[in-house]
Amino acid sequence: MKLLIYSHFFAPSIGGVENSVQSLATGLQELSNARGAPAFDVTAVTQTPAESFDDSALPFRVVRRPGLTRLWRLVRGSHLLHIAGPALAPLILGFLARKPTVVEHHGYQAICPNGILIYQPDGTICPGHFQARRYGNCVRCQNCELPPHRSVLSVLLTLVRSWLVRGVAKNLAITRHVLDRHNLPHAQVLYYGIPDPVVEGSSGTAKNVAGTISFAFVGRFVPEKGIPVLLQAVRQLIAEGEQFQLWLIGDGPERTRLEGIINHDQLRDHVHITGYLASAALVDALRNVQVVVMPSVWEETAGLAAIEQMMRGRLVIASDVGGLSEVLADTGLRFAPGDAVALAACMRRALHEPATVETMGREARLRALSLFARPRMIDEHQRVYEEALAGRAAL
Repeated sequence: MKLLIYSHFFAPSIGGVENSVQSLATGLQELSNARGAPAFDVTAVTQTPAESFDDSALPFRVVRRPGLTRLWRLVRGSHLLHIAGPALAPLILGFLARKPTVVEHHGYQAICPNGILIYQPDGTICPGHFQARRYGNCVRCQNCELPPHRSVLSVLLTLVRSWLVRGVAKNLAITRHVLDRHNLPHAQVLYYGIPDPVVEGSSGTAKNVAGTISFAFVGRFVPEKGIPVLLQAVRQLIAEGEQFQLWLIGDGPERTRLEGIINHDQLRDHVHITGYLASAALVDALRNVQVVVMPSVWEETAGLAAIEQMMRGRLVIASDVGGLSEVLADTGLRFAPGDAVALAACMRRALHEPATVETMGREARLRALSLFARPRMIDEHQRVYEEALAGRAAL
């Protein structure tokens, strides 16, 4: 099967979508059919420039920043089109070429002009203005970041995107929450899948709790991740005399603001920013971390960082919102998004109940192994593709 996977963002860009697409494409390319031949001929298309990344190290072909004509040829030459996020250009070309198309929804771009369901005028979670056809509210929301004419255009393009995804062969939601929020036809849940670090030989699994507890945040430094809420909780715990360390692992546009808060509130003895880390450097930074905190203030679609740390047997403390709640279930500690007092209570519990940290960490790993295993993700995608092709052939 000639499979074209389109992902606007791809390595060396960093994020859950990029990691998921690369892992999926690699796994599919490695599959064999009954005759021992490759089951898939995968081509990944992206708008992300390669910079210093070596595409030849990947087992599949990568095409970067193609023009519209070349993208059209790639779509026409494929048997099936997989779009990681409802990007307009491949959606339109897939529709014109009458190619069976699978759209995987990692965000809310099909039902929200800004893609994150945050109502920008007041920073609250959007109740669903676009789906309720309150387009004026969407324009006002976009006006917080865009000039008026571009705000209107953004809403119009979302209308086109929303119409197109309703006609694809399959809409894949990365959590039940995403499925319910979108309410699209031809839809099903297909969870992320990641390698088991124990099987892979990684030493980054959680260690037994002894002495001072260390917390970590892992992710992008952007407003919707709620890191200032975490720093408020830290300030409260320090005032109570608690002893702990917090590592902020990542980078992004909020870094300068976060450094200002840390300096202003005199948190430097407890809070440390490492910058972006990956691979062995990330494993090493997390070696003595027992608890990962995800204080998101938006409806996180899944939280790949949470899944990764659950797989490593760490306790995850997270906002009780969106896909995070679904991913964690009862294997982590949850608090109301934006509530620094409630977050501090969860962190305090981890500090005073080391047995809870260990027990819930083990439970989290068992849940991750049962729901978020990489082989399951690859097998389920293969079945979806085969069903999409069979459905097209039956027309």
